[in-house]
Amino acid sequence: MKHSFKQLVDALSISPLSNNILREITQLLEQQTPELFSPFITQSIESLFALEYWAWDRLSRDSHQWINQPNYMSLFHTLASFNKNLIFNYDDIDDETKAPLLILPNVDQINRIFEQIDKSNDDNDPFIGIASLWFDNLSSFIRENPQFAASPVICYINQYIGRNYLMTNQFKFYLTQLQQPQTQQQSNFSTRQLFYINTCSFSLDSYLFASAQNVSFTADEMFHHVGNEYLQTMNIHSHTIEFWNKELLISITHLTGFMRSCCCLNEQMTTEMKILFPTEQILCDFIDALVRILSYKPFHKEIKSKRLNCETILIDAILRFIFVILYTQNINWYFRSTSSLPDTILLITEHSSSDEISLCAYGILGGILTDEKLKELKATDNIGPVFYNTLNQAWHHPSKKHKQIPVSDLLRSESTLDICSFRSFLHIF
Repeated sequence: MKHSFKQLVDALSISPLSNNILREITQLLEQQTPELFSPFITQSIESLFALEYWAWDRLSRDSHQWINQPNYMSLFHTLASFNKNLIFNYDDIDDETKAPLLILPNVDQINRIFEQIDKSNDDNDPFIGIASLWFDNLSSFIRENPQFAASPVICYINQYIGRNYLMTNQFKFYLTQLQQPQTQQQSNFSTRQLFYINTCSFSLDSYLFASAQNVSFTADEMFHHVGNEYLQTMNIHSHTIEFWNKELLISITHLTGFMRSCCCLNEQMTTEMKILFPTEQILCDFIDALVRILSYKPFHKEIKSKRLNCETILIDAILRFIFVILYTQNINWYFRSTSSLPDTILLITEHSSSDEISLCAYGILGGILTDEKLKELKATDNIGPVFYNTLNQAWHHPSKKHKQIPVSDLLRSESTLDICSFRSFLHIF
């Protein structure tokens, strides 16, 4: 007999827990098509709250009791996919409804999850992989909804991650390992290494993007700690992009986003970036690495309107990094000497359905091209609709920082577009 979703979720509290209950919940979540998803959320909100709380609670308990049970694993993976779908694909569902489904209100449970990760002697413990999915969804939600970064739980998670994972010798060791040639990377990624490099970097990137200031390190401390290892990683692997595996792509994506966010940790960007780039040659070498990755055309074809895949996140992070360097370091001459960069950026705008990426790209062009060159670009005809769409989105979503763009910075030349007379300040960087 088929059970209702409420009956199934209520049965999670019955001991011993039936495998049939886990399977039925998994199947019911998998059956939520785009047409059914929003009504399902509305009609089952209380049961979904209970299911999400049960999942967090189960994650915070001794994982050895369930981690090798296929029905548990299947449910956790399905629920993680369900939550990612909720974050990105259903704007008709209010963010205030999504937040309590995704953000655990209990710091004690978060502590117990971290304790299990720290105490595990298995670097490929599947529990670490499951926990990573949950933290990754939190990071995606905060990136899309920065207003929730002030949540005590989100603050605590990122303070813990900064202090206990990123500012450690273990994180530095993993970055050193990442510098190995791609042929040696295939079997060297452990689940714990991916947690440190990907999940933890992604979490702090999203947190810092939200202008959160309550972190357990400063930008100069982080640059002194792992800046050189990051730059070496980029220089090495930017020459062999066609051989990247999925794990390396994810690692470079989140490390780049995180390091870019560290550059903007406070207003002293120019000074602190001198720590990351102590010489002009080091900075130029890094720019070359960014441009090599940006020029890899297969990534352009994968750009989505939302941050649903690593290619989109990586292109966005690189463009933002270039933007920050362009407008804080006296290096415009080098950008202008990189003749392939304008064509690459224009190619990205042609493939991009992301307004964030397009406007950042146009902002870079406004900084590296002369007014005469800007007037020659056919692409300027496309800026207007993108600008107005972004302005409209910012107007309707004033609390969402990712929908806001600094027009006066992005469109430096008044000849780029008639609407450059707008001196609105819609800040994203």
